[in-house]
Amino acid sequence: MAHSPTIHVIDDDAAMRQSLLFLLDVHGYAVRTHASATGFLQAVPDDGDCILTDIRMPEMTGLDLVRRLRSDGHTHSVVVMTGHGDIALAVEAMKAGVTDFIEKPFTDDVLIAAVTACVSAGQPPSQEEAAREAELKLSTLSPRERDVLIGVIAGKLNKVIAFELEISPRTVEIYRAHLMTKTGAQNMPGLMRIALAAGL
Repeated sequence: MAHSPTIHVIDDDAAMRQSLLFLLDVHGYAVRTHASATGFLQAVPDDGDCILTDIRMPEMTGLDLVRRLRSDGHTHSVVVMTGHGDIALAVEAMKAGVTDFIEKPFTDDVLIAAVTACVSAGQPPSQEEAAREAELKLSTLSPRERDVLIGVIAGKLNKVIAFELEISPRTVEIYRAHLMTKTGAQNMPGLMRIALAAGL
């Protein structure tokens, strides 16, 4: 019998846990749910292929959980779920070593794609290799595109970036599209990973 990847779902919202349990089960995943990060840490099971955690929870946030896991030497792949206002936190989570983050509300397809990538995440490249690859991808950006990128990874809205750079919000949108194309990033977490690996 084939191994079903195990996903650990951590969320203080019981309805969300049940919804994610059902969705992941339908897609063939074994699921274990946890009402809090502290509850998960009491066991820290080794059977998990992926951890799916909310970022805002009482007692311990998803970001704190990731930091704790990494400091304790655990290498679980992690996807964090975040609200729109938590983008700055999501950037911090990326720096702490999460595989991906998804913004709420998300579609079933977005969630399953993130979990699938999380499960299949192999041994990550070394920091030096990742930095070289990221610098190569960013080398094609114009100075203005880099300025926009810095604003994006800081979690700033287009209109704020536009005001600071004295350009129109529409121009910022065009630059953001260029960033995705030139770096080959498939989504915002991918773009952030590239930028962070390059030290921006």
